[in-house]
Amino acid sequence: MTHRYAQVAFTDAVRRHQETHRSRSSYARMEQGPPEPDRLGPGELEFVAGRDSFYLASTGETGWPYVQHRGGPRGFLQALDPGTLAFADYRGNRQYITTGNLDHDDRVSLLLMDYPMQARLKIYGRARAVDASEAGDLVARLHPQEVRVPTERVIVIAVEAFDWNCRQHILPRYSVEEVNEAVAPLRLRLEQLEQENAALRARLEADPLLPPAPPSHPLPQER
Repeated sequence: MTHRYAQVAFTDAVRRHQETHRSRSSYARMEQGPPEPDRLGPGELEFVAGRDSFYLASTGETGWPYVQHRGGPRGFLQALDPGTLAFADYRGNRQYITTGNLDHDDRVSLLLMDYPMQARLKIYGRARAVDASEAGDLVARLHPQEVRVPTERVIVIAVEAFDWNCRQHILPRYSVEEVNEAVAPLRLRLEQLEQENAALRARLEADPLLPPAPPSHPLPQER
């Protein structure tokens, strides 16, 4: 946890609970440092570039939080620089809840997950919505080629703080792409065995008295 993340997250009410449960002394040391926004390092930037989804929380005028799942091709959330994230907000169901919330309160929280690696990155930031007509080259930079619906606006997030969260209780989950990649060698081996089996059947049907041909991939010897 960065000291800036602790400064933002540890409110007076949070500190009182830490005092009650005797964790305040260690967390107090985490808060020490200038109140300057964090900058994402190489590890954080690489992690962001590898995501194909994230969760975005904002707060409405009633005080109720709103959490939205945002998804797209891998890398659709981009770092414009170590202190700025952005993504294309393309046309959806036209509820505009997050967009309206940002008019009221620009503070947001992001949760980026890597389920196979059991990793999560939490980010505090201040977000603004920029209409596509005013975003200039950002639209071309951020709009994924695979997405056919138009970009209505660009969401730009100034990073305030980040924290790598504990991996405990993150259950590994895999996308279809990741599963296909993992089983590709097994599928290739299965195809080879099926081809060998077909060749052996054809050979035996042609001459049942012939001895079986050795497999192209010898089996390991028993010990």
